[in-house]
Amino acid sequence: MADTYDLIVIGGGPGGYVAAIRAAQLGLTTAVVEREHLGGICLNWGCIPTKALLRSAEVY
Repeated sequence: MADTYDLIVIGGGPGGYVAAIRAAQLGLTTAVVEREHLGGICLNWGCIPTKALLRSAEVY
């Protein structure tokens, strides 16, 4: 792990982790600081899982 970073992203929610990925793609040494789960509420419990459950219910 690097001692210095070009970019430190505070928060690994939908905006934060995408920003970190893009910065790394552009060649920046990047770190993400997240206190809970990478992806935030929407990706882990809210929007995406809910839509997957709704789609499963429609198919059934």
